[in-house]
Amino acid sequence: MHGLTIGQLAQKGAVGVETIRFYQRRGLMPTPPKGEGVRRYDDQDVKRLRFIRSAQQAGFTLTQIEELIGLDDRQDRARVLELTTARLTEIDARIRELETVRSALRGLTRSCASGQGETCPILHAFEA
Repeated sequence: MHGLTIGQLAQKGAVGVETIRFYQRRGLMPTPPKGEGVRRYDDQDVKRLRFIRSAQQAGFTLTQIEELIGLDDRQDRARVLELTTARLTEIDARIRELETVRSALRGLTRSCASGQGETCPILHAFEA
């Protein structure tokens, strides 16, 4: 016998077996035929799984990842660039939101630490 079992593939991809099955149901990963009663996976499957995980870590949705998988690395560069640029725009917006939240929390923390007032300004801010 050669090839990887689903458990071995999961280990190489640092995911659970159910994650692979979920990707298969979504059409992101192929489901190989059962040979000798067990499905076997190859290096291409490991590569695909790692691609999916890397794209998820970059913040792409499964729908976007499905599209990325279907794109040709020579002919579809413009579409890849479009998807990546849109993702960067989303990340930049989220960073701005987080910076605003950080600034507000710092102000509330300073106000609370000063001990002025009878009540905690942090708790009151969350109530508002």
